[in-house]
Amino acid sequence: MPRVKVTRKSTAIDMTAMCDVAFLLLTFFILTAKPKVDDPTKAEVPPSSKEQPVPDDNVAMVTIGSDAAKPKVFYSVSGSDIRTETLKAMGEKYNVPFTPDELERFAVTEVFGVPMSQLKSYLDMDPEQRKSYPQPGIPIDTTSNNELSNWILTSRKADKALHDKDLQLAIKGDRKEYYPVIKTVIGILQGQKINKFSLITVLAKAPRTR
Repeated sequence: MPRVKVTRKSTAIDMTAMCDVAFLLLTFFILTAKPKVDDPTKAEVPPSSKEQPVPDDNVAMVTIGSDAAKPKVFYSVSGSDIRTETLKAMGEKYNVPFTPDELERFAVTEVFGVPMSQLKSYLDMDPEQRKSYPQPGIPIDTTSNNELSNWILTSRKADKALHDKDLQLAIKGDRKEYYPVIKTVIGILQGQKINKFSLITVLAKAPRTR
């Protein structure tokens, strides 16, 4: 008896739901992605054998440039609200009044390296001018004018008052930088009883095995 042939039908898969999920995921990643911050220094960080990511929020970073003649120090702190309150406190301390527009510009400034005496003129520049402006760095003289210490202290107080958190500190320095500059920055942190901080490095490549 001959075998009965079953009529084959083409298989149709509805991809509408999968396309919706793909577009939702794409929209999520676009909206949550953080733009790359323009680093005013080209610090070549040292390698490390271990990898531990630095958190995206509740962190402040001290960046040290690679100018051996006069190393430049830059400062950044996460959170626009923390930056705004920190600038208000620094303005009161140094008797430098800032306008609401200047506070708004500073709130979106990720990293800066200018003394308080030049900060108003720096904020009054347009974004393109600020990118090309050679920032002289934040003073770190421990005897007469230690503005970096005041920036760190006021931002820690602002974070505690706004979010009731302890601000985490990180240091990013060029691997060719002279040790005394790094030692000065660490001394500033230890002067505020900050003995736990992160050192920014890159993951070293594993040695080749034959």
